[in-house]
Amino acid sequence: MASNERVETVIVGGGQAGLAIGYELKKAGRRFVIVDAHARIGDAWRTRWDSLRAFTPAIISGLHGMPVPGPRWAFPTKDDLANYFEAYAARFELPVRTGVTVTRVSRADQRFVVESSGGRIEADNVVIASGHEHTPNIPSFAQDLDPSILQMHSKDYRRPSQLRPGPTLVVGAGSSGAEIALEIARTHPTFLSGRYRRAPVGPSRHPLMTLALLPILFFVLTIDTPIGRKIGPKLVRGSAPVERVRKTWLLSAGVEMVSRTAGVRSGMPVLEDGRALDVRNVIWCTGYRTDLAWIDLPIIAADGEPQQRRGIVASVPGLYFVGRFFQYRFISSLLGGVAFDAAYIARQILARASTPQPSPAADAVREGA
Repeated sequence: MASNERVETVIVGGGQAGLAIGYELKKAGRRFVIVDAHARIGDAWRTRWDSLRAFTPAIISGLHGMPVPGPRWAFPTKDDLANYFEAYAARFELPVRTGVTVTRVSRADQRFVVESSGGRIEADNVVIASGHEHTPNIPSFAQDLDPSILQMHSKDYRRPSQLRPGPTLVVGAGSSGAEIALEIARTHPTFLSGRYRRAPVGPSRHPLMTLALLPILFFVLTIDTPIGRKIGPKLVRGSAPVERVRKTWLLSAGVEMVSRTAGVRSGMPVLEDGRALDVRNVIWCTGYRTDLAWIDLPIIAADGEPQQRRGIVASVPGLYFVGRFFQYRFISSLLGGVAFDAAYIARQILARASTPQPSPAADAVREGA
C-alpha cells in the first residue's frame, strides 16, 4: 500500500457491513478500497465457536445482489456465512485488502488520512464498517479468580474440549451464553449466570413467523417511530433477549440457572445472592465494549459511542458508520438489515461527490487569511 495513495472512499472493515457498502459503491462506479484486519474474508465468522448458526434463515440473511446458498429457511452455519462473504467479494470484484489493521483515522487539508499496518491512504470519505464492538467486556474482578480456573471470553470459545474437566460457569444469559451453556452441558456440569429473558417472538421459531416479523423489523422498530425510540436505548444499554434457546431446553440439559455473578471470594466466583461457586472454568459471555480511540476526530460522546444519526456524522462531513447496533433499525447490525443501511450511506456518498466541495484556499479567503 503506497504511502501517498489517494482514493475517494476508504471502508474500514471487510465483514458484512463493509462488503454491503462496497457493493453499492462498485455498482455506482466509484473508486474505493476496503481494508480488513483479518487474514481472509469471512474470518470474523469463521473464527467463532464451531456450532454457531445464524439467528435468521438464509432467505433474509443475504446481502444485496446475491442470496445465501442452500435451503431458504435453513439457518446457515458460521462457515457457510464465512464462505458466502468470500464468494460475494469475489463475484462483485470488491477491492478488499486483508491483513491490514487501521491504527488511526484523522483529517489533514480537508481530506481524511487513514493510517494502517499497510501504509497511509488519503480519502474524501471514510466509512467505519468494523462492526459494533470488538473489545471483550470482562469485569475487573475476573483477575482475582484462582489461577487454576480457566477463563476465556466467548470470543475465544470454540468447543467444549477446550475446557478443563469439572464444573463450568457461563457468565451472561444472553443468546451467546445460552447457546454455549446448552452445548457444554453435554460434557460438563454447567451454571448459567444472569437474567434469562426469552424474546416473545423471533425469526428462528417458524418460517411464517419470520414473514410476519419482517414489517416490524424493517419499518416499525426504527429510530423514526415512537416505539423504536422507546425500546432502542434499553436494548443498546442491556443485552438482547435470547432468541433461540428455550429455558426448558437448558433445564432439561442439566444447566443450573443462577443469579448474576457479582465478585470473587477466596478465588471463587460469587453470585449476587452470596453463593460461591467451585468451578474449574469460567466463560465470559458478557459482550463487548466500544473502543474507537483510533478515530482521532472529535466525534465520540461521553458514553464512548460515536455521535452519528443513521450512520452520518454531521460534524465531520464525509465520515460515516455502517453496522452499528440500532443504527436505524433494530436489525441494522444483523444479517439482512445491514445492507439497507449500506445503501442509504452509499446514497449520501454519491450525493456528496456530486456537490462541489470547498478547497482549503477558498476556506482561507472566506476566513480573511
